[in-house]
Amino acid sequence: MTVFLIRHGQTQSNLERRYIGVSDESLCRRGREALAGIRLPAVDRVYASPLRRCRETAALLYPGVEPVLVPGLRETDMGAFEGHTYEELKDDSAYQAWLDTAGTAAPPGGESGEAVRRRAVAAFLSIAEEPAERIALVIHGGTIMTLLEALEPSHRFYCWQVPNGGGYRCRWADGALTVEERAGREG
Repeated sequence: MTVFLIRHGQTQSNLERRYIGVSDESLCRRGREALAGIRLPAVDRVYASPLRRCRETAALLYPGVEPVLVPGLRETDMGAFEGHTYEELKDDSAYQAWLDTAGTAAPPGGESGEAVRRRAVAAFLSIAEEPAERIALVIHGGTIMTLLEALEPSHRFYCWQVPNGGGYRCRWADGALTVEERAGREG
């Protein structure tokens, strides 16, 4: 099966470099404009995080196709760090402790990397059981990185960062996601 992993378009908080995790924010004007020129191949089904920025991106990239909303594909809950920037948090000892774990621990009131991984992989595996040749997942940068770290053979995390509106075309076979190429990019 061909799987397109697509990061949602840009939001105002993305522009401001804020942790937005589970905040339900719309795309900003710049994000909508950048997505308008992206053309992706047709797919059998579109799946999306239920957060507004993903639903709006799916509507722009796949007009007329109603996405299947999958709660397990939402972004990491950043807890107390939600809505803040590095500059605002850099002197916070809890933030520094979280950074020291490379983001694997849970932020205060938030979600650990392992919890995100279990949730996102379970959601993806459920989707992968459905019959389809080509699917698109319109999700979040962190969710893309989590899925590829867990299911791509190299098991790396940070090398899968992708800009807003960008993503990967992958092949799902034999329990592994193999990245074949980068797909659409904002800009």
